Amino acid sequence: MAKTVLITGASSGIGRATALYFAEQGWNVAATMRDPLKADPALKHPQISLFPLDVTNGDSITQAISASLSRYKKIDVLLNNAGYALFGPIEAVDNQQIQEQFATNVFGLINVTQQILPAMRKAGEGLIINVSSIIGRMALPYASSYIATKFAVEGLSESMRYELEPFHIRVKIIEPGSINTEFGKGSMQTAVSDPYRVSLAKFLAIFTKRNSGGSRPEEVAKVIYRAANDPSNRLRYLAKPGPFFRLNRVLPDAAWRRLLVKAMVK
Repeated sequence: MAKTVLITGASSGIGRATALYFAEQGWNVAATMRDPLKADPALKHPQISLFPLDVTNGDSITQAISASLSRYKKIDVLLNNAGYALFGPIEAVDNQQIQEQFATNVFGLINVTQQILPAMRKAGEGLIINVSSIIGRMALPYASSYIATKFAVEGLSESMRYELEPFHIRVKIIEPGSINTEFGKGSMQTAVSDPYRVSLAKFLAIFTKRNSGGSRPEEVAKVIYRAANDPSNRLRYLAKPGPFFRLNRVLPDAAWRRLLVKAMVK
């Protein structure tokens, strides 16, 4: 019997690529997004069903999970992928923007997980895969609220795996590096303040350039698929982290800070 994966944020980027890759491997895919009517025609695949799901709306989550279970009877894997990036100096980010960032990237992930766990416990098994980032383990300037959400996902995931182990429900984290995806086409917001304008512009130029040469979403989808089929209790899976992450791991803090400030701030 084919296994089933439920994916949040499947309309574009990593979510879309993962939905297509799992379907090509014979999995049933419950591909969720806020408006399935706007879905990419490529997602009209015989192994894929589209369901409306807004991770910030509890009723929407309930309905999507219920419809997925009605269609497929069981959800073997949940991929918490929905999220977006907010860039800018913390001084320029207002409270509403921070609230919305956490509502999607953290609280939405928690709400979807909470609602799917009863079905997994009843089935006696399951797998939760959370899409984090290498910036869930290292910080960059001008992305403090976004990075805070990824640090939160890392800690949440690590804690949950201990809680869920007695129920044979495993937890895994995907940590992509630079991704050539749609961050510049709706998944990215920017807050600007005059004192930071010049250095923020330099940071965003470097960030955009690195992303344009980064991994394709399809490459990350393959890492997610490998994690979904890995029976071990391994927690973290890097997806082409790149040289910055490697330098962060080996350089002394003072040297790392000098490198980062020179490259991205001054």
